[in-house]
Amino acid sequence: MKYSLLVAASLTLAFAGQAQAAIPLVNATCPGKIEVHADEGGPIYINGKEAKLKKFNDNYFEAKGGGVTISLSINPDGSASVSYTGKHGANGVCTVK
Repeated sequence: MKYSLLVAASLTLAFAGQAQAAIPLVNATCPGKIEVHADEGGPIYINGKEAKLKKFNDNYFEAKGGGVTISLSINPDGSASVSYTGKHGANGVCTVK
């Protein structure tokens, strides 16, 4: 009985690991001529330069570079939402291509 529970728990963990989201391939344009590109699995580029990436959880990342913070969230369907915060508090939603 203990063996069956151990196997079931191991399989559950294995499948849970497969469901974890990673950075998808993303191209987005933000107001203020900000271009965002992310390779699948990372890194994230802001206007062609690699940004400093911080992972908050499997579905939310922030990338900083060039005075801009890009927020990348992964929706339950796997699509990406991108927004930005710039200098002096400017912020907005980016258009994902």
